Amino acid sequence: MSAALRIVRMTETDYETAWRWQLDTAAAVRAGAPDTLALLQHPPVYTFGRRVRAEHLLVSEERLAARGAAVVETNRGGDITFHGPGQVVGYAILNLRRLGLGPVDYVCRLEEALIGVLARAGITGYRVRGRPGVWTDGGKIAAIGVRLEGGVTLHGFALNVHTDLSYFDAIVPCGLEGTSVTSMSRLLSAPPRLVDVEHAIVEEFARVLGYEVETSVARQKIGGLP
Repeated sequence: MSAALRIVRMTETDYETAWRWQLDTAAAVRAGAPDTLALLQHPPVYTFGRRVRAEHLLVSEERLAARGAAVVETNRGGDITFHGPGQVVGYAILNLRRLGLGPVDYVCRLEEALIGVLARAGITGYRVRGRPGVWTDGGKIAAIGVRLEGGVTLHGFALNVHTDLSYFDAIVPCGLEGTSVTSMSRLLSAPPRLVDVEHAIVEEFARVLGYEVETSVARQKIGGLP
């Protein structure tokens, strides 16, 4: 029997609010609530992972603030990345013990799901050994950074759909020198609709992780408990 998966579609949500939502939802999942996948966009924000190196931020925080971008430290894995409009962010709050998965297998499943999403749009995505995320011949298109607490996952992935890629000029993306970043819009003749990409993510996520989508919550503003 497939596990149940709850889908939450958020309006554009600032990073700190989404982080509080993750913590509240993780506590509920540990207590027996269904695993949950949130899909959303953030206002411009740079996030630091646990392995961040200060020199990977190439401009001052003051210059970023002048452009309307925040800088936030997180406890996810990885280095530094950017989130902003035109990018689908997925926060997966899953009980890996129920799924019978370890952290490495879980990250591989996330990559597989995103590769499947890209394939539906006619884009060839692939893994690069030792570099979590999804890549194309045009550059890295999706970042993955996760954390496991009490058997439940936090954070997730970010897929560039029609993101303003100039924001990545301010960082060494994911701490990888010489890495180029791309988007679905850059690789396609016609930009995909975000809602269509979200739909594909839900289907591919459920497929590779063996879920039955139980509920799909309408797009909402998040301000409290799940």
